[in-house]
Amino acid sequence: LREAALILYAITNRRLHHEGDLIAQASSLIRSGVDWLQVREKDFSDGALIDVLKILVPEAGRFGTTLLVNGRADIATISGVTGLHLPSTGVPVVGARRLFAAPKVIAVSCHSIYEAKTAQDQGADAVTLGPVFDTPSKRSYGSPLGLAALEAACRSLTIPVIGLGGITGDQLARSVLDAG
Repeated sequence: LREAALILYAITNRRLHHEGDLIAQASSLIRSGVDWLQVREKDFSDGALIDVLKILVPEAGRFGTTLLVNGRADIATISGVTGLHLPSTGVPVVGARRLFAAPKVIAVSCHSIYEAKTAQDQGADAVTLGPVFDTPSKRSYGSPLGLAALEAACRSLTIPVIGLGGITGDQLARSVLDAG
């Protein structure tokens, strides 16, 4: 994979911020240079999510961050974000694309190479693939895919494949980068 194609992808979780402040967490990530930021606060009401995006969209634009809303094509469309992230069991890419037209980005969460290829065939612009390594939040999806599966997906897809799940520290992060 060419260095220029690397994407630093972050996912919000306000519970990991010392004060539980989503705006502060997201702003810090945007200002630190993440390429794509997925706002993944599934328990927010529609109004609360829209209010947060009103603040984050202009900031993401200033710093060149692609801001993705988790699973809500309707809110992504009205809020002006540049990306939408679909869960693997969510709305199909084709349906989301009707509301969220290119050049806006649609990424899809995948848990196998088959799901990733299907997402690409349906018109996804990128996939997140994982878990690469063991992580408590993804154990319900089965065993970790491992680096060999990540590398195979990177070789067989033409869209960006973003490995996630259990990636910690420089050594593990480097192994994911080396896999493609």
